[in-house]
Amino acid sequence: MSLRARLLLTLGLSFALLWLLAAAWLYSDLRQQMRDTLDQRLAASARMVAGLVAQLPENAWDQAGSPVLSIPASTGVACQISSPRGQVLLRTHGEFEGGLEAPAPGFADRVIDGESWRLFTYVQNGLHITTADRLSERVTLQRNVIVVAVVPFVVALLGSLVVLWFGIRRGLAPLDRLRSELSQRAPDTLTPIEIARAPSELRPAIDTLNRLLVRTGEALAREQRFTSDAAHELRTPLTAIKTHVQLASRLGPARGAAAIADAEAGIARLQRTLEQLLLLARVESGDAVFADAEPASGQGIAAAALADLSAADRVQVDDRAPGAVIAAPPALASAALRNLLENALRHAPAGEPVTLDIDTAGAQVVFTVRDRGDWPADRSTDALTRRFWRGAVGGGQGAASGAGSGLGLTIVAAIAARFDGELAFEPRAASGLVAMLSLPGAGATQS
Repeated sequence: MSLRARLLLTLGLSFALLWLLAAAWLYSDLRQQMRDTLDQRLAASARMVAGLVAQLPENAWDQAGSPVLSIPASTGVACQISSPRGQVLLRTHGEFEGGLEAPAPGFADRVIDGESWRLFTYVQNGLHITTADRLSERVTLQRNVIVVAVVPFVVALLGSLVVLWFGIRRGLAPLDRLRSELSQRAPDTLTPIEIARAPSELRPAIDTLNRLLVRTGEALAREQRFTSDAAHELRTPLTAIKTHVQLASRLGPARGAAAIADAEAGIARLQRTLEQLLLLARVESGDAVFADAEPASGQGIAAAALADLSAADRVQVDDRAPGAVIAAPPALASAALRNLLENALRHAPAGEPVTLDIDTAGAQVVFTVRDRGDWPADRSTDALTRRFWRGAVGGGQGAASGAGSGLGLTIVAAIAARFDGELAFEPRAASGLVAMLSLPGAGATQS
């Protein structure tokens, strides 16, 4: 069932039920009011007749042996005057066999000649004055009044349902426009949806859908970027590996062994590039999930990063905040720090140490990596976090050999941004670089 039909059915039934309850209450009140009004009319008629009779001489009825006055029967109304001895002095319906005698003064219901009557008896100076209404006439009057009242009621109810139908159609028009907008879109159209004069109740849904479209667009862009990056970066290593393997099969044992060694180095670089690409894709997508249940200290992060480095003995660590705890996942924090240290070791001269300082700055834990590498003091550091930008200027072993995937610092910047941290660079006075990685702390204590 559509939303329009559901609303119309629910509201229509509710309106009909409320109107019927109101009609039943009004009908009951109307019946009672009409009964009271007609009874008051009977009583007033009897008192009016009593007033007229009171103006006659006192002996006017003494010699009456039969009704003094008998008038033709009127429609549904009767009147009778009886003497103190029970003799009928006047009545309007002479054909009544039993007359209009009432058992007691006041109101009473009687069946006379097969018809129901409503009687009122008033006693004055011994005279019994009785007025009566035929109940069928009352029922006819009530029916006519109800018909007159019901027709406007039914028209108003039907009009309300029609107005309700048009109101629901108009109220749900923005949903129809939204459906039309979505149905006309191409599958790759991810621009935000704009609905003119959208009601406030629909605006949150449109905003949520637009945010979903933005996230979907970002996810598609990441996937396309990952595919493009992988195709761009893996083509050359795969070609080189294939070439080395072919040379190894054609050359002699000595030169073939060198070609196999070059192929293995290419495979290692290819594996490292793939790992970096996958890690970057997971960090940028926001769904990098790691099983570390407990936060790690800055010293623990540094130890995990150094454990994965082949030249860890060249790194000098100065832990100035041994109680600092990192709020970011330890696996990501150690990966970011490892990439920073790898970059510093790659561009520093052979045997030159690299320093790592761990300190706190407010609520941040700061890892500072200093090297005496090949970065000039007057060169801008803006391009350091660009994808696949290697920019070697000569001087370090890594720079000379062309090692590295060009993704290490990009990953560090992505991890820092992912957890509200910061990555900053500063050239050193002579040569080299200072890299500062700030990550949110979970509270720093001094031991």
